[in-house]
Amino acid sequence: MKSNCTTVLLFVLISTVSLSAADAKSGQRTTDGKWRPGDMARPRPPVVTPSGWGADEKPAAPPSDAIVLFDGTSLGKWRSDAKKADAPADDSAKWKVEQGYFEIVPRTGGIRTREKFKGDYQWHVEWATPTEVKGNSQGRGNSGVFIGGLPEVQVLDSYDNDTYPDGQASALYNQHPPYVNASRKPGEWQAYDIIVERAKLDDKGQITQKARLTVLHNGIVVHHARELDTKVQEGDLALQDHGNPVRFRNIWLRKLNNDESANTPPPAPKP
Repeated sequence: MKSNCTTVLLFVLISTVSLSAADAKSGQRTTDGKWRPGDMARPRPPVVTPSGWGADEKPAAPPSDAIVLFDGTSLGKWRSDAKKADAPADDSAKWKVEQGYFEIVPRTGGIRTREKFKGDYQWHVEWATPTEVKGNSQGRGNSGVFIGGLPEVQVLDSYDNDTYPDGQASALYNQHPPYVNASRKPGEWQAYDIIVERAKLDDKGQITQKARLTVLHNGIVVHHARELDTKVQEGDLALQDHGNPVRFRNIWLRKLNNDESANTPPPAPKP
């Protein structure tokens, strides 16, 4: 009888601890207060089939004013982001470069640009998940793109692959799902165009206009001028090693000048 009482007591204690942990997690909410991060009950974005833009085997040439971050041959503008205590002194990126693209070598750590970028800009990056489908949900073609001081833009095989909406492809991870799911099939090249607008600060360092992020996935707007609470004015760009062999290519950045900083004079009048 004593043994049974002890068993019941242990069950009650374990149940109480489990419920407390669940209650604590349920108290965490997204910025709009409606959903927990990673909430499977959150409504799914509608699926939209993108046009043929960006689906070619060969990438288009970058714009003439772009800063090319990967030209198809070298990762010299990137460094390893390995966080192990015994990381080698050589900080070169350990991912493998193939014919015009590079591929994650799982468990070698992420990579990030050697250069940091200030101000507003457009970041273009193309990626492809493995053609052979393995795993499901977050275990399928997972990676991410990071802009210093701003949320991760999720990379994932989200073609016919259900997961929590704020963790699918092009989501601002654990914050905002995309407006729509514009994913292509596994193995097909996809494109992100990410428009970064840094917060505007006054002379005292106070925000006069919040930072904003706009994202296009395969040419379709999936986030428009999302306001973000950050004062960060400069940062590098990073790609995540999440253990899946995701590929990347055609990576470039264009700085966005406002009217005041434009320096090209008007053409001379014709005679």
